[in-house]
Amino acid sequence: MLDWFANLDFLSKFYWLIAILSSFIFLIVVILSFLGGDAGEVEDLDSEIESDTGIGFQFITFKNLVGFFTIFGWSGVACIDANLPVPITFVISTISGLIMMTIMAAMFYFMGKLVDSGTLKYENAIDAIGEVYLSIGANRSKMGKVSVSVQGSLRELDALTDALEALPSGTIIKVVDVTSNGILIVDKTRKAIEPIKQKTYEITDGSGEL
Repeated sequence: MLDWFANLDFLSKFYWLIAILSSFIFLIVVILSFLGGDAGEVEDLDSEIESDTGIGFQFITFKNLVGFFTIFGWSGVACIDANLPVPITFVISTISGLIMMTIMAAMFYFMGKLVDSGTLKYENAIDAIGEVYLSIGANRSKMGKVSVSVQGSLRELDALTDALEALPSGTIIKVVDVTSNGILIVDKTRKAIEPIKQKTYEITDGSGEL
């Protein structure tokens, strides 16, 4: 195996390394998704590299990049085996990777729409307690996502905040309002101040009666 790899030229080594490593990471992500494992770190990476306008149709995310490099690597290997010129190999592998990214982004986008569609009434989310899924910018500067229970099921919905500080992933929030187009307005939860219990005193006379 090592001898075979050592005998490859630089371009072949480049594509084989990308194909194998990306496929390994892609397999781990798929297994975690199906088993419901703790993929929080992967989602944090998604939230950090997403663009400000990419919350609806997320094109540049960790999962999509893994898909890009996986197809980029294997299509490059296939082109090299077909003895195609280097420029054509690079163009074909890049286009193939971009197509894969588009397919994955569209798949997650329409899956999210299916979840949010139907009889969901966003007003029912008001006063619900949830958790920030994708970070939210301060003072409505950047849309994010929150996980909240609405109508008996846990949903991931678009959200903004009027808070002067950004709400990072994992922040516990409360839904305070909903916009006309179904975007939740959230804020950090605040511990309720327990009212001071006033002691009542009974005034009695000597006979024990009030």
